[in-house]
Formats: sequence, C-alpha cells, structure tokens
Amino acid sequence: MLKNYFKIAIAVLKRRKFFTFISLFGISFTLTILIVLTSFYDFMTDAGYPDTKRSRSLYVQRMALEFPKTGGGRSGPVSNHFVEAYVSKLKLPEKVAMGSIFYSTNTYINNKKLVINMKYTNDQFWEVFDFRFLEGKPYGAREIANRERTVVITETIKRRYFGDVPSVVGKYITTDNEQFRVSGVVKDVPITDLFCYGEFFVPYTLLKSGLDDKGFNGRFLLVLLAPDKSKVPAMQKEYADLIKKLPLPEPDVIIESNADYYVESYTRQFFRDKKGGSGYRTFMLYIYSFLFFFMLLPTLNLVNINMSRIMERGSEIGVRKAFGASSGTLAIQFIIENLILTVIGGIIGVVLSVIVIAIFNNSGAIPYANLTINLKVLFISLLLCLTFGLLSGVYPAWRMSRLQVIRALKAV
Repeated sequence: MLKNYFKIAIAVLKRRKFFTFISLFGISFTLTILIVLTSFYDFMTDAGYPDTKRSRSLYVQRMALEFPKTGGGRSGPVSNHFVEAYVSKLKLPEKVAMGSIFYSTNTYINNKKLVINMKYTNDQFWEVFDFRFLEGKPYGAREIANRERTVVITETIKRRYFGDVPSVVGKYITTDNEQFRVSGVVKDVPITDLFCYGEFFVPYTLLKSGLDDKGFNGRFLLVLLAPDKSKVPAMQKEYADLIKKLPLPEPDVIIESNADYYVESYTRQFFRDKKGGSGYRTFMLYIYSFLFFFMLLPTLNLVNINMSRIMERGSEIGVRKAFGASSGTLAIQFIIENLILTVIGGIIGVVLSVIVIAIFNNSGAIPYANLTINLKVLFISLLLCLTFGLLSGVYPAWRMSRLQVIRALKAV
C-alpha cells in the first residue's frame, strides 16, 4: 500500500512541476532556517567544550544592590572580597571557578597590532572547566599567591604571536608593555561562553585595581560546581540563604544575586519577573511563539497549494469513491502523499543546512564557534518535518474526503 502511495505521490509531483517547485522550496527553506537556528540554540545552551559539567554547575553573573531611600542602585559581577569572605565558606560547592569578563589588550608583532582578549582567573577555574591543553599546564595556587606573570594562551594566539613553532612553553609574550611567561596552550574557546571565554588567561592577583575592594561588586563571574547532579538544588538554596544573610552596607538596602543553571543565568538578565523568577518560562514562550508563527505562513501557503491539487484531482477522487473507496482511505492517502513531499523537502533542507552551517563556521562570524548537526538536531528536524507535513495536509485531506461523488465526477 505504501509503495502505491509513493508512486502516486511521485506522479502527482511530476504533473505540475511549478507547484511542486514552490512546495519544495517553501518546505526546504523553512526547515533550513529552523535546523540552523536549532543547531545554534543547541550550541549555545548544551554542555560543550570546555564547559562540560553544566549538569552539576550553577552560574553567578551579577550582584545587584538597590537603595530605596535614594532610588539608586548598582549591578554587576561580584568582587574578590565577596568570594573570599562568603562564597568560600559554602559547604556544598566542590569547586568555585572565578573568572573576570574578558578585557582587550594590545600587542605588536612586526609593527602590526594584535588585539588579545585577557581573562583573570583563580586556580579552581582550571578544575571546573575541562580545557584541552595542547602543551604545558595551567598555573596553580602557588603562582597566583606569588603574583607570577604567567599565562595560558589559546592555540590561535600562539600561532599569531609565535608563528609555527613546536612549543612555546617557557617563552615570553608581551602585551600592554608587560611580559608574561607561557605556562600552557589550550584549544580555542567559543566567544559565546562568557564564563570561560578568553585568549590570554592570567592569575587574578595581577589585577591592577579593585582587587582589595571590600564591597560586593567587582569583576568576577562565578561557577559553583557540585559533587554530583543531585546536590545542585541544595547548593542553589545554600547560595540563596547566603545572600539573605549578607550584612547590609546601609539600612534597607536590597541585595539580589542568584546562582542559576546556565541558560537561566542569561534569561534572568532580560526576562526576570517582579517576583524574582529567572524568566526562563517567558524566554521559552518567546521561542515557541516564534517557531509557531515562523511555520504558520509556509504551512498556510502549502495548504492553499494542496487545495489546488485537490481540485485538479476531483475526477480521480470521484472515480475512486464510485468504486468503493472510503473517505478515510482517501484522506490517509493524501496525508501520506503530503508527508512524502515534506520528507523530500526535509532532505533538501538538511543538505542546505549542512552547507549553510559549513559556510557559517568558516566565516568566523562568531570566533571559534563550531555549529554541528548532531543526533539531537536531526531528531528535532525530523519532528519539525513531520509536524509541517501533518499541519499542511490534514485540512486538505479532510476537504477531499468530504467531496461528493456526483460533484467530483462532473470533472470527468
């Protein structure tokens, strides 16, 4: 039966090539966009190099202080004092990675300026994140305590600064008129991961200012690592309790800081509600609404095209009904035909997506990003493909099944 449906579907597609082209173009173009966006979302949110432990990690992006009396406030990353005096006392985190946002520095090679993104970190930064060391090793607590000018650089900085040399460990690199000894070289880090991105990693004790400030705001983002996944909710509560117990710099000051799961640490910045929610549900509502409306227009267009095909096949429908074909059989046949058309468009869409993603990765639009179409993306793409086929095929199939025999046979 399915073989006959397939043969009929191919014959119908060949009958009106222009309509077929329009249908396939709409399906493949829509799915290409959705697959690329799904791949990008997967790249942005799923655990990947070097942040592979997201399932048992919590992320702290900001500390906000509100002053109701004056109506003022301040918000930003946390201070080294806050980490040493309070966060270090937490019992549940196994490790606490501390890293600054990256800062641009300049160096010159053969009279050409090279901009390098510098990040200040603690020693546990290298234990929370799974950096791949191509040579050398990270600096540790001793180098940090001694304020040694040691640095871990990425493979791209190694190539641009030193050229093609087998090893640079122990060599010196100069930036902003200061020399640093290279202790290790790591694989490049995607710029999209704010918590671990950098090209030039140095001990946080080398900060020139703000390190000894006693306030809660500073320059550091935190990642709290739990011993295992089951301890994460308790660790999140422990951090929340810590914030409630912080000494107020002034009476009536409101302090807000959250240890969130990775995606929620970002949605909280843009979608948090007045009740203190992370805004994750609001964010997902926007995502689903976008997908719905993005698929709605091509689906309606395909419905109209399918209705035109049905009117052309009125005589065929009438003859088959006259010989005993039931409405349900005809409806199922048309839905399967439409799914076949959608699958063909989906295959074209996947091929186009591979090409688009390859072009994107090679373009360097997002430094060190590497989008892929993995099994998860393929599964979502298949689901979207089937959904697209069903949405655009059910109504025309229902209309076809309701077509009266006498009215259909008039077209013979």
